[in-house]
Amino acid sequence: MQHFGHLRPEVRRELFHREPVEFTSHSPARLLSVALGATLYSPATRPRLADDVLKQRRRGVVSMVLCLEDSIGDADVARAEENLVAQLTVLADDTGTGVDEPPLLFVRVREPSQITGLARRLGPAARLLSGFVLPKFTEERGIPFLEALEDAEAACGRRLFAMPVLESPELLHLETRVETLTGIARTVDKYRERVLALRLGVTDFCSAYGLRRSPEMTAYDVQIVASVIADVVNVLGRADGTGFTVTGPVWEYFRLQERMFKPQLRRSPFTGRAEELRTELIAHDMDGLLREIELDRANGLTGKTCIHPSHVAPVHALSVVSHEEFSDATDILRPERDGGGVVRSAYTNKMNEVKPHRAWAERTLLRADAFGVAREGVGFVELLAAGTAS
Repeated sequence: MQHFGHLRPEVRRELFHREPVEFTSHSPARLLSVALGATLYSPATRPRLADDVLKQRRRGVVSMVLCLEDSIGDADVARAEENLVAQLTVLADDTGTGVDEPPLLFVRVREPSQITGLARRLGPAARLLSGFVLPKFTEERGIPFLEALEDAEAACGRRLFAMPVLESPELLHLETRVETLTGIARTVDKYRERVLALRLGVTDFCSAYGLRRSPEMTAYDVQIVASVIADVVNVLGRADGTGFTVTGPVWEYFRLQERMFKPQLRRSPFTGRAEELRTELIAHDMDGLLREIELDRANGLTGKTCIHPSHVAPVHALSVVSHEEFSDATDILRPERDGGGVVRSAYTNKMNEVKPHRAWAERTLLRADAFGVAREGVGFVELLAAGTAS
């Protein structure tokens, strides 16, 4: 699969200086963790789940989570499991010829026993799974999930990843945060080869204090949530080789609601017909989403949890590396720069300090592999317009 692979080849050539690389579920974890992009969640109770998965893949989705946890009621778990097994079996039969490749698929479970049970019940259809999402992850609760994952991997004979969700009250509460983070770090480091990415459960964080942010506010405007994000990245998102990919929080809104504040989406990038796109984004509360995506990256997060298909294109458009970023990153990583120093950027608008900016440059080129490099003069508006028009 390939990001923006659903676009026509001539459209991709117009947009990209360097197109995204192709990857599969067997690609290196370092690439896959970044290539997750907008991970779309879907309740496992959906009656046409197999069709939904292929439909979203054709629209550019490359990773999905089929949820058996918070998105369904407690009384629906058994029915959801049965539907999940039946739908994935259908999907495995439909995709056996390679005509339609599904996205990377993960199952969000409630209990460790579901991991081994589902792997057994799926049989040959387990080949479609890339792994499992582990809820309310702490050291104490996480280890049984990870042990079950190892057992399931051995049983189905394929690599399976874990994506722990950091959302427990112990992580939020100040008096237990350091101890909880330390335990999580100890656990995921022990199972490092199994952990693809760490996901933030910001809705649960807000729930602990009876909070819910409005569509005009990002997660970073809720200070108690922003402080947890900062601490998680501080401990678990370091660029020294010990860190993990940490994904951005879910954006909850996708309908028109009455506004209290002025739109946050500035007008200047939108000219000509793109003004219509700006109006549509504002009407659907997408300007707040775009701002939060930018703040996610500025705060060390990669990718995003999504609960609506309309959120996928904005996340992916803003994940593409700009021509200027690519120019800076490749300049910093030139072999002759190994000794350090400071150089003026090719765009002549900044100084690139080779040693301090090296980790940023390496991460930028990894994102360039996953999402491509835009042509000079092509911005997120053009990328977003192309993605939403397909």
